[in-house]
Amino acid sequence: MSFIFSWLRRIYSLDTLDTRFTSSATTPANAAADTRPASTKDARANAIAQNAPASLWRTPEFFIYYLFFITLVPLMFKTVVDASKQDHPIYPTYKHLLEPGWIPGRLVDNSDTQYAGFRDNIPYLLLLVIAHPLIRRIYASFASRTSITKPSNPSTAAAGDAQLKQRMRFDFVFGLIFITVLHGISALKVLLILFINYRIGKRLPRSYVPAATWIFNVGILFANELSGGYPLERMAKLFAPGSVTPGETDSVIVQWAQALDSMGGLMPRWEVLFKVTVLRLISFNMDYYWSVEYPSSSPIEVCSPIASNSGLPISRLDVELTEFHKKKQLDPASLSDRDRVKIPAEPAAFNMRNYLAYVLYSPLYLAGPILTFNDYVSQQRYTPPSLTRTRTALYGIRFLLTVLCMELILHYIYAVAISKASPDWSLFSSGQLSMLAFFNLHIIWLKLLIPWRFFRLWALIDGIDPPENMVRCMSNNYSVSGFWRGWHRSYNRWIVRYIYVPLGGGGGGRGPPSAKPAPPQSGFISKFLQIRNLLLVFTFVAIWHDINLRLLMWSWLITIFILPEVIGTMLFPARRWRSRPTAYRVITGIGSVGNILMLMIANLVGFALGIDGMKELLASLTGSYAGIAYMVSCCVVLFVGVQVMFEIREDELRLGINLKC
Repeated sequence: MSFIFSWLRRIYSLDTLDTRFTSSATTPANAAADTRPASTKDARANAIAQNAPASLWRTPEFFIYYLFFITLVPLMFKTVVDASKQDHPIYPTYKHLLEPGWIPGRLVDNSDTQYAGFRDNIPYLLLLVIAHPLIRRIYASFASRTSITKPSNPSTAAAGDAQLKQRMRFDFVFGLIFITVLHGISALKVLLILFINYRIGKRLPRSYVPAATWIFNVGILFANELSGGYPLERMAKLFAPGSVTPGETDSVIVQWAQALDSMGGLMPRWEVLFKVTVLRLISFNMDYYWSVEYPSSSPIEVCSPIASNSGLPISRLDVELTEFHKKKQLDPASLSDRDRVKIPAEPAAFNMRNYLAYVLYSPLYLAGPILTFNDYVSQQRYTPPSLTRTRTALYGIRFLLTVLCMELILHYIYAVAISKASPDWSLFSSGQLSMLAFFNLHIIWLKLLIPWRFFRLWALIDGIDPPENMVRCMSNNYSVSGFWRGWHRSYNRWIVRYIYVPLGGGGGGRGPPSAKPAPPQSGFISKFLQIRNLLLVFTFVAIWHDINLRLLMWSWLITIFILPEVIGTMLFPARRWRSRPTAYRVITGIGSVGNILMLMIANLVGFALGIDGMKELLASLTGSYAGIAYMVSCCVVLFVGVQVMFEIREDELRLGINLKC
């Protein structure tokens, strides 16, 4: 039994999830990959552990909380399962949305089109996960045997450059084949957009690149949405409308365009998932733009054989980078996570082949996680030490257990189908209404988590370590800002690097991420600028997700709901309550309950019920004294949950881990 618990702890440890969580961003990769506790391998983590408070897990207060969990969690599941039974009055209204399941006697709720597209194609995706790394290994073996120049004692730099060339060449060719199979004739549309973006980044006068890059890529988001992916038939009708007489056929050009549109590959609607590609387009252009003026403080990519072998002159920047490398004595094969993102690749790496290999990298092409160009090049040259067979296998087992969890929920809880059927909410009790909303959010979380972890697992098997997108379970969040940092984490990191920091972050100073921080602002001005920047950030996030009112409302609600948290931290700063930690824990717990309710409202509006559906749900929950009493009891339960969340984070601090989310 102890072996099973030890095995489960290893599977669900933060180290298995992502080594970035158990080490600071500045920890060298070799140290970050160490499986020992964070406090034993990092001085900063050790300081965090020493300052952490004593554990509360065995106190009488928490034994009371355990009773809440033992009794209420099973009751929560029973409530929502009862609402999904066939004998419920609302069942006939959504029965048509259910499908036969693999669990005997159970139907499955596969009505969410976004997740259904992934779920129905899992066998083919698993085949691709096996085939892609296998083909790469076969190619690598063949390329190493046919290589003309083989140094007898290759240096680390030479070996890294050889690996970079080989991997980039494979990703370039495989990426072109991959999008051709996926999008058919529309692959040409994708490549045209990629080519225009590349020309913007490499050919425009440097001062125009940031504005032109952002205008072009945001414009592409709108154009893709409004045009529906630029169908050739619609374009042909603009130039050759054909006959308008009933019974007559379309012109030859229109018929030819229709035939081409029919060759749309496995995923004809390429524009739906192109949003992730847009982020990579911006990343390449901005990383190149910042690399030109990057201070001579880079420890990698110096005097590379790639530059000399390609016929390109070695620039003065390369020489400066070489000198800094010697001074700092940093190991380019073991750069920290921050350095891999921040330090630019050598100028010769910003070429068309590497650009297409990066943008079309098949494991991350469809949904991410999002990797910056600098990080991608660095990992292609030197395989991250964090990639071990044991860690990847444990991550794969964790992924399979997550899929099993989702399958059990979809077979026994029909929350998505019920919400899609727009039922008469008055037929549900207050408990059923709240649990349907609660589990709907869990399904939203899982339907995003599973594809992201699948594609990250594919990348890990292939030798690339992208950031983990989901840090915590949806039920383990009490802070609006912390929730944002931990939900779609790689996108959040991208937002911080390419939008939030250039806008000035919370301080108002503009400039690239490598620039010196701006002079500190007063507390009020700093908070005002922070809210302004967050409003701009979340507006972009909404537009990026989808161009509709529902998601704009979601983005503005998130921004508005951050305000109480910001104001609360200003009115109740932690430093003033150091002598009264229990009182401070109670006060922050009450505020966190409000945060959780606001997070649920915002995400139900943005991703599930919409504004009208949310109004109906709230009216049903608060339309009677019984409903109000139930909501009060829910707040008490949430308070208990928040106290456990606090202690989970304190437990992490005792291990030297501070995730800030």
